[in-house]
Amino acid sequence: MRVTYDPEADTVVISLRKSAIDESDEVRPGVIADFDAAGEVVRFEVLDASRVVQNPREIRFVIAE
Repeated sequence: MRVTYDPEADTVVISLRKSAIDESDEVRPGVIADFDAAGEVVRFEVLDASRVVQNPREIRFVIAE
């Protein structure tokens, strides 16, 4: 999994795996889900991230036990 923040575009992209994107759908305003040919989620993109994410330059990775 990879999380990137592009300050110029003000987007956060959460990539779950490497796979060719076949289709994209705006599942909620400002949230785009990308799918592969099998319909599996590949990544999510959050637009206007600085308004949605508390601190887009800080990432915490937590594993629930």
